[in-house]
Amino acid sequence: MGEAPLRHRAFAIFYAGRLVSLLGSAMTPVALAFAVLGSSRGPTDLGVVLAAGIVPLLAFLLVGGAVGDRFPRNRVLRLSNLGAGAAQLVAAAILLTGNYSLAALAVTEFLGGICTAFTTPALRGIVPQIVPPDSLRQANSLLGTSKNLTKVAGPAAAGVLVGTVGGGWAIAVDGVSFVLAALLYQLVTLPPAKHTVQDSVLHSVRTGWRQFWSIPWLWRVATAFTVYNVVFTGGWLVLGPGIARDTIGATGWGVVLSVRAVGALLAGLVMYRVAPRRLLPVGLASAALTALPLFALGLHAGVVLLAGATFVAGFCAGVLAVAWDTTMQENIPGHSLSRMAAFDDFGSYAGIPVGELLAGPLGAAFGAPQVVLVGGIVLVVTALSPLRSAAVRALRHPPVRVP
Repeated sequence: MGEAPLRHRAFAIFYAGRLVSLLGSAMTPVALAFAVLGSSRGPTDLGVVLAAGIVPLLAFLLVGGAVGDRFPRNRVLRLSNLGAGAAQLVAAAILLTGNYSLAALAVTEFLGGICTAFTTPALRGIVPQIVPPDSLRQANSLLGTSKNLTKVAGPAAAGVLVGTVGGGWAIAVDGVSFVLAALLYQLVTLPPAKHTVQDSVLHSVRTGWRQFWSIPWLWRVATAFTVYNVVFTGGWLVLGPGIARDTIGATGWGVVLSVRAVGALLAGLVMYRVAPRRLLPVGLASAALTALPLFALGLHAGVVLLAGATFVAGFCAGVLAVAWDTTMQENIPGHSLSRMAAFDDFGSYAGIPVGELLAGPLGAAFGAPQVVLVGGIVLVVTALSPLRSAAVRALRHPPVRVP
């Protein structure tokens, strides 16, 4: 096991900034939903606002990856967080002053989506620059644990703020958290870059695209999880609540979702200590087990069995997240890591709206339980399919270096 990541000053500062930002962002979905619904005529406005955030994320993500490889990532994170903070503070001001405007709120979310497109690739690319290679898995485990912890604490805190002072204040807290994170990223010192990308941003995107398809293990896993996200989004997030309403009820569904977060939180703690030599294959096998809740839903399992399956799925999803980030950071050169991460994220994000659009019609045509059961089978096959590749099976943790 490598040296504890928090012993490295740059990572400790980065970790603090990430924790602050995650806690603020974890409050926004609940706060934004209730704030918009309370100020508008109905859910249509909320749909427009949410779409205004995801569209620019997809549109600018590949550019964000190229920027993350071309410029110092601490600077990219500082500027993108300042931009996101400004957008959230304007959104909070719109809501708190009672001057609700769908167009104005959509613009703030659009700008926030652009900032996220530049933040995400830089976040994944900066970690190998601030911790030694033998501490990458522990660093990713810490970051994953923090993310899952804020997923539990953030919505609860947002609920308290929404119920007492209003959702606008929770969004204001998110805006301040972005600004605080930017100030912390200002203090992160990076080592001199070994390679610098001098091409134009668009040319870097094109060369990154060719490089992405030249790495067999990378594109096989990334494309498999595009399909995975289509199935998971449609089966769990769209059809799942409807099935749960008719079986375990809304309260039971809330318990199930909380248990999943606890499982993912535990995974981060375990992966900090456990170092499988075949890290990526272990992650992919774990991903196959995330189908268990779909099978339980489709078979109308009771709340105890469904919660148990969901706990296992949450744990396995946490294992996969650490395994995948660590594998990418160990095996992709730093000067192209943000672009490769952007292509990976693009496929993942693109699968979400597809799953959202397909789930309803398929459920109406064949029955939601039946669709969820078939989806579980597809998810297992999809998660395990990259293991057919020798390039995937050959990866080791830590990588075998040729002298």
